[in-house]
Amino acid sequence: MGGKQSRSFSNKELNHVSVSQRRKSAMRDNQPSLSWAAERIRRHTIVHFGYSTLSLAMRGLDKTPTELWELRDLQKLNLSMNCLCSLPSAVGALDNLVILNLWGNNLSSLPPEIGLLKKLRVLFACRNRLSEVPEELGSCTCLEVLSLANNQITGLPVSLATMHNLTKLNLSHNRIVHIPTCVYSMKGLVFLHLACNRLETIADQIQDLVNLKILIVEGNSIHTLPKTLCFLESLELLNVDFNDLQSVPVEMYQLSRLGRLACHPLDKGLHIIHNPLLKPIQEVLQGGLSGLYNYLKPT
Repeated sequence: MGGKQSRSFSNKELNHVSVSQRRKSAMRDNQPSLSWAAERIRRHTIVHFGYSTLSLAMRGLDKTPTELWELRDLQKLNLSMNCLCSLPSAVGALDNLVILNLWGNNLSSLPPEIGLLKKLRVLFACRNRLSEVPEELGSCTCLEVLSLANNQITGLPVSLATMHNLTKLNLSHNRIVHIPTCVYSMKGLVFLHLACNRLETIADQIQDLVNLKILIVEGNSIHTLPKTLCFLESLELLNVDFNDLQSVPVEMYQLSRLGRLACHPLDKGLHIIHNPLLKPIQEVLQGGLSGLYNYLKPT
């Protein structure tokens, strides 16, 4: 009461800090420290669930503040829904980052230095303009969640095969014709989203993803499913809606955890509508999943 109210943190302060103010700050502090501008940014970090967190989301930024990269103790950084066209190589200096959110920008590439983020566990880079992913990302072997949805990606580098801790991978709404070979080496995957790409087939190696519970490949041009897909005993949701399937493997009855034919996108089970299924499969499906499985089981 009666004191001066603190001013809100503005984009102008993020991007334009006078040189004279920085020099005055340096003269006051004999000990090595953050620049005046970095200190201003640091004051807006919070501790969230035990992590040092900073959100610069929805600020209309067309470039990141240079001083941001001095905050080496930062663990969670949210730069989503800005106007960023590039991410500087200095991002590699934030080697304590655990979560990096780049969702909803105009990024056409990621810098190779992103591979220096050895502690990174979550990377959201969806809704950008990425056409490729740097090989160096494969060095982020602690990654557990990777979302590259809604970009222009046609494939992934082989180096990503080292991501054995990855549990969720979202590659939906891209330009992928073949499931990248490295994906089949991600043995920890539980969730794999490949909807709305240009897939025509699924390789037999899909059987290597033994922990997979959710596989979404709707909205592609897949004309056949490999029987090895039916060896994924943990599968609880399989979405093959809006493809070119005329039949299903006779071994599909082994997918006992699918449980039912599903309609709602979030429902577990088998999603198989809007496919040119041949008779008698189409009629059999009217009896639900159990009807299909009874039909497919060997007599």
